[in-house]
Amino acid sequence: MEPLIFEKSRPGRRAYSLPPLDVPPQPLEEHIPPRLLRKHPAELPEVSEPELLRHYVRLSQLNYSVDTGFYPLGSCTMKYNPKLNERVASLEGFRYAHPLQPQETVQGLLRLMYELTEALKTITGLADVSLQPAAGAQGELTGVLMIRAYHYDRRDFQRRKILIPDSAHGTNPASAAMAGFEVVTIRSNAAGRIDIADLERHLGDDVAALMLTNPNTLGIFERDVLTIEQLVHQAGALFYMDGANLNALVGLVRPGDMGVDCLHINLHKTFSTPHGGGGPGSGPVCVSERLRPYLPIPRIVHRNGRYELDWDAPKSIGRVHSFFGNVGMFIRAYAYIRMLGAEGLQRVSRDAILNANYLLSRIRHVYRQPYPEPPMHEFVVTAADFKAFGVRAMDIAKRLLDYGFHAPTIYFPLIVPEAMLIEPTETETKQTLDAFAEALLQIAEEAQTHPELLRSAPHRTPVRRLNDALAARTLNVAWQEGSAVYHTNPAP
Repeated sequence: MEPLIFEKSRPGRRAYSLPPLDVPPQPLEEHIPPRLLRKHPAELPEVSEPELLRHYVRLSQLNYSVDTGFYPLGSCTMKYNPKLNERVASLEGFRYAHPLQPQETVQGLLRLMYELTEALKTITGLADVSLQPAAGAQGELTGVLMIRAYHYDRRDFQRRKILIPDSAHGTNPASAAMAGFEVVTIRSNAAGRIDIADLERHLGDDVAALMLTNPNTLGIFERDVLTIEQLVHQAGALFYMDGANLNALVGLVRPGDMGVDCLHINLHKTFSTPHGGGGPGSGPVCVSERLRPYLPIPRIVHRNGRYELDWDAPKSIGRVHSFFGNVGMFIRAYAYIRMLGAEGLQRVSRDAILNANYLLSRIRHVYRQPYPEPPMHEFVVTAADFKAFGVRAMDIAKRLLDYGFHAPTIYFPLIVPEAMLIEPTETETKQTLDAFAEALLQIAEEAQTHPELLRSAPHRTPVRRLNDALAARTLNVAWQEGSAVYHTNPAP
């Protein structure tokens, strides 16, 4: 194997070859003001093409991705992205479409977006959909802005509070606060569900909405949801449901049938479009009849045999995204829905629930479940019992990297000390789940016999454990000789 040499640049090396200049050379000063010209040559790397290629391929091999391994991140639904979706999104008619084209020239794309909204309406049981929001968090903000517009339209200006359970998704309070609301936390009961008595105590004519994650971030279904909906609506408030965990419900339960007024959907979670750095994201928002007038514009309509953008919505909150949203994500989600159909989507949810419960059954005798309720598509265990050996959830997560697995979500939800939130998704095999369970069980044994092995992990990764706080405070993203390295533990 070629030795790893960090500094690749050598004077005179090139990764390109340009043909001879076939026009008379002209002084740069004739086209660029002298004050803008460099006084010294740019300090750019000088490397050959093979060296350049090897550098970037080597970097790509250091990355962990859903195409290379299992991602058990809870509340993230890191499922495999079918490559068929990518082929469909790369079809020329989609790939070369421009948002400023005349509507008659993109009828196929408008039809796809229209049919996607119809599919999402059927799946959620809600009245209408906007595809515009660029991510789940922006979908949340869009929903909360529509809730505010609804109450303002009714001149209920005193409704300045939004109730959010302590088991809700983490972005809910931020979205509510950004829209100008006061956030009030509703506690969970001993079963890990929303405390109905605490909810009743806080409901009043100053409450605009309840934002409920269902299943919640403990992976537990809020079985009292119909009672919750009735109490919220009787108080004149609206019922928002965070759709981050929709992968447990598709084909089994429709949020609209639970009385939900607003729901955002993460296409990059539930409907398999790329996640995170592979994005961009997409967070369509679905609404009941109450909120339909306030949906963003433009809206896609089907009139007289053609698809059009409709701007006629006087009560709309306006645009929330330039043009029409992240269209490439719509294409991928549409392909996924059409490929699976109703029966396939239902099986996705059932398999996600089955995988989570199977994995939990393999480790629950060692990793304690703080709320011993049957989970849906994800579950929470606590590493608090390992503190007796000087080991925390962070140490277990870092040690998992040595076993070749990505770590699960840790320290969330906040109501569980030393939380480990694990979501296997439906796309993982039993063999993968068994291997992950065996790794966790082996790490639990190591915690008792060789705790220092965990506290100093990872040992086999390109970068050792970082001091996250120090790295965040003194961020250094450009390498120079002598750059700071934020290791918690020195390399052996």
